[in-house]
Amino acid sequence: MENQGSTLFVYKITLVAAVGGLLFGYDTAVIAGAIGFLQIKFDLSPSMVGWIASCALVGCIFGALFAGPLSDWLGRKKILVLSAILFGISSVGIAVPSDLNWFVFFRIIGGLGIGIASMLAPMYITEIAPAEKRGRLVSINQLGIVTGILLIYFVNAKIAGLYNESWNVETGWRWMFGSGIFPSVLFLVLLFFVPESPRWLAKQGRNEEALAILSKINGPEKAGAELIEINQGVFSESASFSEIFKPGIRKALVAGIFLAMFSQITGINAIMYYAPEIFKSTGDGSDSALLQTILVGVVNFLFTLVAIKYVDKLGRKVLLLAGSAGMTLCLALIGGAFYLGLAKGYLVLISILAYIAFFALSLGPLAFVVIAEIFPNRTRGRAMSLCVFALWIFVFIVSQCFPILLELIGNAYTFWIFMLMSLFAFLFVWKFIPETKEKSLEEMEKLWL
Repeated sequence: MENQGSTLFVYKITLVAAVGGLLFGYDTAVIAGAIGFLQIKFDLSPSMVGWIASCALVGCIFGALFAGPLSDWLGRKKILVLSAILFGISSVGIAVPSDLNWFVFFRIIGGLGIGIASMLAPMYITEIAPAEKRGRLVSINQLGIVTGILLIYFVNAKIAGLYNESWNVETGWRWMFGSGIFPSVLFLVLLFFVPESPRWLAKQGRNEEALAILSKINGPEKAGAELIEINQGVFSESASFSEIFKPGIRKALVAGIFLAMFSQITGINAIMYYAPEIFKSTGDGSDSALLQTILVGVVNFLFTLVAIKYVDKLGRKVLLLAGSAGMTLCLALIGGAFYLGLAKGYLVLISILAYIAFFALSLGPLAFVVIAEIFPNRTRGRAMSLCVFALWIFVFIVSQCFPILLELIGNAYTFWIFMLMSLFAFLFVWKFIPETKEKSLEEMEKLWL
């Protein structure tokens, strides 16, 4: 047993990092329950609805962009602590804003925390995880995200049900955002009980500390060999920013950016952020729409568990292909239901739930898995920052444009646009994404050369 390392130690670290994913999901999805009340309180136009729903994403974009360089400089753990602090500041600040400008300011502060956690949590897990368990462990970060989404859907519904609509318009939405202080403090406290990334430590020349952590993960015998391999990867070339544009790594960067893009332009956050408003458009009342939104969160959670179970058995590519094909079919049905006037009833709800299931099996967890593992150690921070930066740009575009598209071209054609994007995602994965299961992080570069 001494030479096998501690599975419990690895899972403990992974679960703490996944609380960052929980905060990511909690803070991004809180807007779903609040946006209808904010629209009434501030008399928002469709374009302003889009801005209020997506303003946090401005912070996400810059948080993701700078998380990599900052974590390369100061370490993964310290920058994750920074993300927890930013979450907490945002939660308290939004609970007491006097006007819309302060709301936007504190949402952007929270967005910085989301952007940092969205990039660093999966990267940190990737750098800790043994190769044969990496897909499952990085997918646990996505489980954290969907748990956060599901949790805030319940919290939103509970708060919205406390009093009448006028109370929600004035006060309820503040409680929804303010509740984020609790997971923020939890994340901050737990981070003091996990180690720094051994690959970052090796990069800093702190080999004894790196070896101690690797020994706990893989056992002493395997840890020594892995540390040698890590150091060869770190020091074989200089890690300048321009290196990520060299042949091999450049190809991986393009694949990572496109995978990040497809994980968003297929419509997931249009549904996650606006689910209650979509269900209201089918004729359901506010209470029913919030309950249906909870169903979306439950399905998202359950099928993420399925992805975690099979990602290291079936591989990344099989699940990505199956998921994007299923999403294409479901989005075609949703668009068709609105086009043919069949939105009332259960067709839209069932199709949305099936779409969420296929997304949770594939692009949801696996976009982060693949992006976190396809880059060599010396460039991972910078390259992942660019990929997640691109991801948040497309989240912003979708979130900003969705209410405008609904007004301009209607529900049917909007969902059919997402259907086409899902079809393109299928073709892209089929042609350009290699299988990466069970390969060490130091072997990844060879896949692209």
